[in-house]
Amino acid sequence: MTARDGMRIGFVGAGRVARGLGVALRDAGYDIRAVASRTPAAADALAAQLGCTATTAQGVADRCDLVFLTVPDDAIARVAAEIRWRGGQSVLHCSGATEVAALAPAADAGAMTGGFHPLQGFAGAGETPLAGCTVTVEAAPPLARTLDTMVAALGCRLNRLPPGKRALYHASAGYGAGFIHVLMAEIAAVWGEWGASEADVLAAILPMARTTLGAIDRGGIAETMPGPVSRGDAGSIRAHLAAMEAHPERRAFYRAHTLRSVALAETAGRIDAAQADELRALLEKN
Repeated sequence: MTARDGMRIGFVGAGRVARGLGVALRDAGYDIRAVASRTPAAADALAAQLGCTATTAQGVADRCDLVFLTVPDDAIARVAAEIRWRGGQSVLHCSGATEVAALAPAADAGAMTGGFHPLQGFAGAGETPLAGCTVTVEAAPPLARTLDTMVAALGCRLNRLPPGKRALYHASAGYGAGFIHVLMAEIAAVWGEWGASEADVLAAILPMARTTLGAIDRGGIAETMPGPVSRGDAGSIRAHLAAMEAHPERRAFYRAHTLRSVALAETAGRIDAAQADELRALLEKN
């Protein structure tokens, strides 16, 4: 059956996540029946894109077998409590940090509940491809099996998460998303000292960053780390610290990250214990 065994899917919330996930599910052969949003125009636009009905949140729940609550994290529990659910229905949220317990009103009504979090940024304009990304699933059987099948149909990788770990998981995922922006902003601040623009920084650093990520993908994290720490080059580290003497916050940022680099280089056997101790002493002293 092309509509994935006749399962009717709906979205409460019509923002970027609903749009990206809705398009991906539709293209994978799922039957998207209804969408709702507190902004009617957003629901109308997404419904037109997906070829389904724009209705109320209750209308989505009444029409669909599986409902995604793609609303802001702090609205999940409230929206779940406002809807009349039914036994046997499946209700999911797409938050990385919010515990599935926020869907307790649906569970109390006999619905199956879970979390379905695509580990993908939805910040840009247009469609965000999901194929190839990881989807973190938290659910009990039989819903878990349904979601496993859905992840595979989307061409994604499955990551199962036990209860109680969502905030920790989401915080760690931020290192690979939002913290990259922080690192780039720090580079831009340094380069600004000689008049380089953000465009200059991106043109210079992004190719190197892509090469680094490619090396990690092929050879692992610690094993492929480049730079002076991986060579035990204390002289370069000493020069870096001296150059940042007038910027204590920048220096502290550099020290914290470089200290973590020492542990990686030692773990990979790139430097020996004596070199690692020398680098740590230098960084902790300064």
